[in-house]
Amino acid sequence: MRRIALSVMALAVAGLGLTACSGGDRWCEHDATDQVVADSYCEKNTPGYEWEDDSSSSHSTKTKKKKKH
Repeated sequence: MRRIALSVMALAVAGLGLTACSGGDRWCEHDATDQVVADSYCEKNTPGYEWEDDSSSSHSTKTKKKKKH
């Protein structure tokens, strides 16, 4: 019984550690094309590649309509 409890506790701690390190869902993209690439590009700080996440995944730009006078 004690061994089971320790196993469950170890899994819980490991799971919390993984979620804390990941900081949420993120992926590496080529900046110019927004193409998802291997994480190694961002991990190596390769120029032209950056981390993206759910909060910045909407790359929508709003354009203001010009009013005609």
